[in-house]
Amino acid sequence: MKHSLQLRLSQHLTLTPQLQQSIRLLQLSTQELDQEIERYLRDNPLLERDEAMSDMSAQASMPPGAAQEQTAAAPAEESPSGATDTDQLNGDMLSEMSYGSAREDDGDERDYPQMASDEPTLREHLLGQLALLNLPDRDRTLVALLIDTLNEDGYITQSLEEVLEMLPGELCVDDEELKIALQHLQHLEPAGVGARSLGECLLLQLEALPPATLFTDKAMEVVTHHLEALAARDYAKLRRALRCDEDGLRAVQKLITSLNPRPGRNFATDDVRYVIPDVNVNKNKGLWVAALNTDAMPKLRVNRMYADILSRSRGSAQQLSSQLQEAKWLIKNVQQRFDTILRVSQAIVDRQRNFLEHGAVAMRPLVLREIAETLSLHESTVSRVTTNKFMRTPRGIFELKFFFGSHVGTDAGGAASSTAIRALIKQLVDAENSRKPLSDSQISGILGQQGMVVARRTVAKYRESLQILPGNLRKTL
Repeated sequence: MKHSLQLRLSQHLTLTPQLQQSIRLLQLSTQELDQEIERYLRDNPLLERDEAMSDMSAQASMPPGAAQEQTAAAPAEESPSGATDTDQLNGDMLSEMSYGSAREDDGDERDYPQMASDEPTLREHLLGQLALLNLPDRDRTLVALLIDTLNEDGYITQSLEEVLEMLPGELCVDDEELKIALQHLQHLEPAGVGARSLGECLLLQLEALPPATLFTDKAMEVVTHHLEALAARDYAKLRRALRCDEDGLRAVQKLITSLNPRPGRNFATDDVRYVIPDVNVNKNKGLWVAALNTDAMPKLRVNRMYADILSRSRGSAQQLSSQLQEAKWLIKNVQQRFDTILRVSQAIVDRQRNFLEHGAVAMRPLVLREIAETLSLHESTVSRVTTNKFMRTPRGIFELKFFFGSHVGTDAGGAASSTAIRALIKQLVDAENSRKPLSDSQISGILGQQGMVVARRTVAKYRESLQILPGNLRKTL
């Protein structure tokens, strides 16, 4: 084989560090951008916030009395143990397994983590009640162990047999002891806690109602034997089983639906997600205009002192020179990020004016490619801009991706947005006769009469995305 040298020209795209940084900043959310900028501020002395000096001046002008006062914690009183019961050893072993039950030494000094909220958790709420019960230490510890098996809804996630298998054999805990502990747990508040199924949860709540409550016995019969028929809205079967008329069944259903199927959820700590809109949209002289949210825009500048030192050093400070270039790149890329967000947002607003005027039913079909071609941007750039970026409008705060969606055809040869179709489906369901709810086929037919060609399976898909039950499960008495 003969070897030879050949000269060949080719083109390829090289992502410079500045371009890589620009792409990365573009896809970050506002919160992530703030975190990224904080990292740059820590690592680069030539970069600083514009408002830094004014913030320091404001803090320096605060009166001395504005500082928070510290309160001294009173020492805990020690209480004698006095535990001489023959079951003390077994009780101590169970206490260790239950990850700190209500039995705790008053004189034990330890650092407890600060709670984000004063509201107690379900576990703390139950352990507080358990501490007030007059129970032997062994029973109290078994109840605390069962409390640790509860999920956030208040249900026991393991069978009693599985709980017994977790315990060491030398403790000699039998199933009768565990059943008694379960009964103690199920008598605590909220009613229904400690249940192992939905039926048992509802039954516990019915048993906790005042004796004079009407239709309690029939409601107990339903949750014990006919819960599936109630869920399927099989009212004819329920009337035969309960031997009652329609009014009586309606009262039983009302009583059951007033119960809480998730008694522990009232103590769940919700993960609150705060959204900072990047763009505000308002109507100005008959035109919808997008404007950047200045509160979401970081104000950065080059540190003057270090820049002057660098200018006098005439290139001898290599590290400061590279950090100065990095600071300039970051300031430019942050500004470019917000400029691109504003351009894309205004293009979206121009195409979704009807939504801003009339709501979701007037949303028009829109795809990323349409915005990309209008602004001479790459489609991937538009995708990055519209991800985790939010727009505040008079109709609420929406992610930019909300304004994009597929379309369905119309009889007139046009197209309707999938968002508009969902809004119409919700309107039809809200206005339907609850005794004769609309089926997916009927909804498809109504939309067809309005000129929108929507198949039954498409209606079902959109209905499920709206978390609307099928027609047979929406039926009421």
